[in-house]
Amino acid sequence: MSRALQLARRGMYTTQPNPRVGSVLVKDRKIVAQGWHERAGGPHAEIAALLDAGSAARGADCYVTLEPCVHFGRTPPCANALIDAGVARVVAAMTDPNPLVSGRGMQLLAGAGIPAASGLMQAEAAEINRGFVMRMSAGRPFVRCKLALSADEFTSGGDSAGQWITGEAARADVQRLRAESCAVLTGIGTVLADDPRLNVRGGDWGGRQPLRAVLDRKLRFPAVAAMLKLPGRTLIFTRDSDPGRQAELRAAGAEIVRLGGIDIDFVDAALKYLAEKEQVNEVIVEAGTTLANALLSMRRVDELVVYQSRTLLGEQGRLPFHLSAPAGNSGYMKLTDRRAVGQDWRLTFRRATDHH
Repeated sequence: MSRALQLARRGMYTTQPNPRVGSVLVKDRKIVAQGWHERAGGPHAEIAALLDAGSAARGADCYVTLEPCVHFGRTPPCANALIDAGVARVVAAMTDPNPLVSGRGMQLLAGAGIPAASGLMQAEAAEINRGFVMRMSAGRPFVRCKLALSADEFTSGGDSAGQWITGEAARADVQRLRAESCAVLTGIGTVLADDPRLNVRGGDWGGRQPLRAVLDRKLRFPAVAAMLKLPGRTLIFTRDSDPGRQAELRAAGAEIVRLGGIDIDFVDAALKYLAEKEQVNEVIVEAGTTLANALLSMRRVDELVVYQSRTLLGEQGRLPFHLSAPAGNSGYMKLTDRRAVGQDWRLTFRRATDHH
């Protein structure tokens, strides 16, 4: 199963919106075949392993990081393929959170006389697919918020706006986080202040560009924004109904989604749309303090990644956080990792397990 998890990680940048899955076939205590899901529309991990095995699949044990599917999507069901191949046993790391599958794959295998069980290295498998699990179980993406801080714990602002706080290694690491994500989310304030591109640059990340999403209630987005000149999609969420402005932005290459009604918070409505309509598993928030604080105060941030540099901003900087109801947010985020990235530090905070 550990090898299957290694294989699953090969799809970290390419499988969206599908989960990252790896599989190995074992016979006589030796791995005889292996495979992983490389991209949506391509063979699932089990099928790739079966193709690698050929006739050696008969009588082999199948280890797979996610319960074999039983429904027809872009590809045929994997559980049926395992049955037809004559495998002896199936061990899954975790059951599929997708309600179209969720236990049915294991039941189908057991009904065909193939022993099937799940739970081996379940936590590791769930971590690889934290976004897929979140979308299937909570109806929203896994939200990762990225911030850069100076050594004296300020963000850029005032005279320092638009300047790099961190070094090249930290900025390259951000490209990795973008490549892992289905979407990059920002607010209109950041667009107007910095004109960011929000695309993946450099590195071997599979060539896929994440969806760029902007929260812009009053539709102030400039038609000459840099991101509209780049490959990939730019989605603007708004409450504004001005047909002229919408037409202008659509002509410039943007897609407009008007979130009407007041029964749901604007930010929550955007996250729900990304999950349901765009099948976004993971979103990285690269925005100013206003949106970051709003998401943290609403407890919508599942992971906070802070890059802290050796730079001192002093009076040029601004405080990054002004959370509402700080007592109620006590213990919400826990530091889980701290490591050097070049000459900077990367601190990773995760939602505490007792908060949902």
